[in-house]
Parts: sequence; structure tokens; C-alpha cells
Amino acid sequence: MNNMLIRAISGAVFVSILVFSILYSASSFIALFFVFMMISVFEFSKMLNIKGGEIYLLSSSLFLSTVFKEYDIATIYTDALSIVIMLAVFVKNLFKTDTDVIKELGNFLLCILYSCISYIFIIKIPFTNQAHSYEAILILGVFVLIWSSDTFAYLAGVSMGKTKLLERISPKKTIEGLVGGIVATMLIAYLISLEFTILLPYQWIILAALVSVFGVLGDLIASMFKRQTGVKDTGKLIPGHGGIIDRLDSIIFAAPIIYLYLKFITENVS
Repeated sequence: MNNMLIRAISGAVFVSILVFSILYSASSFIALFFVFMMISVFEFSKMLNIKGGEIYLLSSSLFLSTVFKEYDIATIYTDALSIVIMLAVFVKNLFKTDTDVIKELGNFLLCILYSCISYIFIIKIPFTNQAHSYEAILILGVFVLIWSSDTFAYLAGVSMGKTKLLERISPKKTIEGLVGGIVATMLIAYLISLEFTILLPYQWIILAALVSVFGVLGDLIASMFKRQTGVKDTGKLIPGHGGIIDRLDSIIFAAPIIYLYLKFITENVS
């Protein structure tokens, strides 16, 4: 079986699982992204050579604390656990004499910020409406826009790309590809708005522009991490695609911006 066929099949399976989990229920969506988060923490920890189980405990407690808050469940225990784990990490480093403590703590916090906090924003996106109810179409629309941006940026880059975007980090990305991806994704957002009125047409179009720009930044940042650590892929979970971070790097970085934009719409636009 050639690599292109393997990539197509594994990609289709990944997308099918993702779409099913989003549409089935809020619980299945949250559960899947909890698994994705833990795999991402593993992949990023491996890249940065972070050892010990504290990173997984802290990521879990922060994630669960956010979930409980969305469902109005008291979070004092998960909040307390997060604080205790963080204190334990700092205290543990007091007794280390043969390592670069600042570098280790920096890598630990970077892993939490990149591989945990970003996922927390992802699961908050479909709850940004005034009723704080789960809106599957909203988060599915975000993923459709991200996939559209990636696809059309690639097609525009291959057909028209001449000016390198950031050759030092990603030699194949071009400014023409970026612009083509943004324009095509904004058009698709308009088409989505005709069917799904959860957002107004101009709100979908602005969302598309944010997804495209910050999605590309997320891809570049993930490439930077891989170049700095000397790895080609963050993992091998998805044949032909690499790891979970390789597959979700765009939304990992874009999620906080998407969340803030949607919250702004909810709270300031009637």
C-alpha cells in the first residue's frame, strides 16, 4: 500500500472519528479532546525530554476543572489539586543539583501552555453562546474552516506560490498560498453562513480570516518546535500524518483567539 493511500485512509478515519464525536454529544466531544490533549502532552514532553508524571496530573486536573465549570459543578478539589501539583514541581526542583532547573521548569510550563491550555480553549468554543449550551455546529464549522484553509493554501501555493513566507521554518509555505487560503476560506465561510445561522454571515467571514491567519501561525510554530528539537513528526499515531500535534497544530494555536472572538460576539453584539 503506497504512502498516499495510507495517508488518505488514516486521514479519513481521523476526520470521521472527530466529526462523529462532535455531533454525537458534548460528552463525546470533550472525552475525545481529553484523549487528544493527553497524547499531545506525551508528544510534547517527549520532544522536550520532560520526565515524570506531574505533567499528566496537572494537565488532567486543569482540563477537568474547566469541564466541571462548564457544567456548574464545584471545582475546589480539581483546583486544589492543580495548585498542589504545581507547587510540588517547584519544590522538587529545589533538590536538583545536576540539571538546568530554569530550563526544565520552562519546558514544563511551555508544555502546559501549548499542550494543555490550548485544548481547554478548544472545548470552551462550542459553549460560547449566551445559554452556555453545547453548539456542535459551531465547533464543527471551525474545523471545516481550518481544513479548508489548509487545503486551499496548499493548492494556491502549489499553483501560484513564488514568495516564501518563512523559509527558515517552513520552506514550502508561500505568501501566495497564505492569501489564497484566506480568500477561499472566507468564501466557504459565507457558504456555511447560508445554511447555519448560528452566526451572521460577516461573523462567519471574520472567523474564517482569524482561523486562516492564526492557523498558519500555529503550523509555523509547531514546525519551529520540531526543527529546534530535531524531529520530523511529533508522533506516529496517525499513519502518513504523524502525531496528534501534527494533525491539530493549526487549531492548537488558533483556539484561544477563536474563543475570545466568539465571546466578544456573544457579549457585545446583539
